[in-house]
Amino acid sequence: MTVDGPRSTAPDVVDVVALGESMVTFLPSVPGRLADVPSFDRAIGGAESNVACALAAAGHSVRWAGRVGADGFGDHLVEAIGAYGVDVSAVRRDPARPTGVYFRTAGDRATDAHEVAYYRAGSAASAMSVDTMDLDAVRSGRVLHLSGITPALSAGCLGLTRELTARRPGRPLVSFDVNHRPGLWRDTGDGHGPEVLLELARGADLVFVGDDEARDAWGVDGPEAVRAALPEPAVLVVKQGATGATAFHGDQVTSVPALHVDVVAAVGAGDAFAAGFLSATLRERPVRERLRHGHLWAAAALTVPGDLAAPPARDHADRLAALDDTAWGRLRLGPGWTQAEEGADEEVRTP
Repeated sequence: MTVDGPRSTAPDVVDVVALGESMVTFLPSVPGRLADVPSFDRAIGGAESNVACALAAAGHSVRWAGRVGADGFGDHLVEAIGAYGVDVSAVRRDPARPTGVYFRTAGDRATDAHEVAYYRAGSAASAMSVDTMDLDAVRSGRVLHLSGITPALSAGCLGLTRELTARRPGRPLVSFDVNHRPGLWRDTGDGHGPEVLLELARGADLVFVGDDEARDAWGVDGPEAVRAALPEPAVLVVKQGATGATAFHGDQVTSVPALHVDVVAAVGAGDAFAAGFLSATLRERPVRERLRHGHLWAAAALTVPGDLAAPPARDHADRLAALDDTAWGRLRLGPGWTQAEEGADEEVRTP
């Protein structure tokens, strides 16, 4: 692992390369305001590295590309992400900039009581650019997974994302999760975040976007309106929360309702959905099953306390994804469902 700049050695081809910022996350030991929490537990967080860890845990070959500081927090991120089986050889260490960290409360992110305090300004990841990343390593996957968080970090990060989403022969399949974060764009002083995200999404082959963020960012409402705004991607997945998800692929439209889930913590579901959909895509499953795997992997994240959850075993998820529509609609998944044994699917169904 080099200190800075690109390497010259050609990397091995992997299933997925995920590029983006990962940060050390501090999770509260008790509920309450950040001002009142006496201690925190350390974890890792980052949309792209979450996808990488989930895919690696499911047996895919995955490389994470990013930048962290030459500090203890950077050591922790590289070691923790590598422990999932992710190749971290494309990670750069920056001796001049720190690793980003953030603190959050234990409450649901959708409520007003939820607090997040980011300490990422000037982070090592914000120095990602065409000149500081090894583009051969970044492009060395069958799939390159990106998100709309990266271009909001700096002008260099935006330039890098534009380079990677430019349509040119021989590039990997580009997966882009819109991940609209208005606060990040405000922090950078760029009031054109929605337009930038639309531009980048139009350059991708596979796009994930929530109907709520499409409405907030682009003023479009409903899956068909999102598709009208984004006709270019070969596959567009519009996530509709508790309703389900709709995929546009070629001239086809496929919708799959969401599962009934006994939620433990409403965090990490979006990244898990993307990982599940990508896993099934790599295995060339039908689009309906790709959506179902997305829902199943999201359910795995929703039924554990943290952002990252072990995905369901492949054969177990394949059995559930193959259920008929009536049986799928009866599924109710709660904590521990991913450990269900062969033939135990009835245990997670409700009449």
